Amino acid sequence: MKSFYLTDTGKVRTHNEDSVTILKNASGEYLMIVCDGMGGHRKGEVASSMAITALGSRFNKISSIGSKLDAVNWLNDNVSEINKSILEYANSNPDSVGMGTTIVVALLTHDYLIFGNIGDSSGFVMKNGVLHKVTKDHTLVNLLVQAGNLTEEEAKFHPKRNVLMKALGAANTVELDIFDVVDMTFDAILLCSDGLTNMLTKEQIEKVLNDQELEIEEKVSKLIRKCNARGGTDNISIAYLVINEGSNAS
Repeated sequence: MKSFYLTDTGKVRTHNEDSVTILKNASGEYLMIVCDGMGGHRKGEVASSMAITALGSRFNKISSIGSKLDAVNWLNDNVSEINKSILEYANSNPDSVGMGTTIVVALLTHDYLIFGNIGDSSGFVMKNGVLHKVTKDHTLVNLLVQAGNLTEEEAKFHPKRNVLMKALGAANTVELDIFDVVDMTFDAILLCSDGLTNMLTKEQIEKVLNDQELEIEEKVSKLIRKCNARGGTDNISIAYLVINEGSNAS
């Protein structure tokens, strides 16, 4: 198993409000996290960092996450606590009003894989060289697509495509959407901020990840370079974990 993560400011933003990490505990379980912060005065950076630091340190303190139900409860409880912490920080720092962050997490044990997300950072599994999106974006346009008011194609170019309906720090209570990956025959896991998915198509991402000549670090770096070559309008964060190195994903 190999993993690598990287974040980049992009070509337009003056600073990076994303945070990303991949952690492994004593039981060989993996926690992957990508957070995309928002808010003025660099406070998005504070929110995303608070979320990653808190969840990461709590994961490092446990030897095993336990059953799938234990994992879901652990994620929900901790994300709820992090949401409170972000709100408290914003309340005690007047220049931090409106700060928040998306979060997408993947928790891989020997028995199961679950994703959790709030916002529009994405989680994918890769199988036989094809990316399958597991998470669903909490955006206005996604709600409109689900309601049948917009087509997928219209949503891609909608002027309000970046309007979030849910984020950590945006409401007193926020619920993590949990996705259980039933088919465990995937080859890799990819988490990313929308700085990647807004710049490159799924097919363009797959092409880089399927390049047999590149090491995992080179693949992630190349994806970021491609985003920047296309304008790099946002911060870009990628967490990538390869399970089957003999597959197209390695």
